[in-house]
Amino acid sequence: MLIESMQFSGLLIGICTFLIIGVFHPIVIKTEYYFGTKCWWVFLVAGLCGVVATLFIDNTFFSAVTGVFSFSSLWSIKEVFEQEQRVFKGWFPMNPKRADYYETKRNAISSK
Repeated sequence: MLIESMQFSGLLIGICTFLIIGVFHPIVIKTEYYFGTKCWWVFLVAGLCGVVATLFIDNTFFSAVTGVFSFSSLWSIKEVFEQEQRVFKGWFPMNPKRADYYETKRNAISSK
């Protein structure tokens, strides 16, 4: 049978990649909204732990998915800083509980 000879691991890795990136998008938005850029290190730790873990996982599928998770975490460091800039531009809502932070940051940027 044709279906029995097909390999679905590449397709599953692609689906998992799509889902992981899709999950990280709102995580970055919520992280910046509630915590700002000060917790970028959480993404760094998660990414580095994932990179180390993927080196020790024997299963190719799980190693690949862990690698995608790892580098999505590392990419999120850049994205959380860019998300802050999107908030300054008015593209995303500012957290009113952190208005003082945004004002201080905005003044620092405008004084340069």
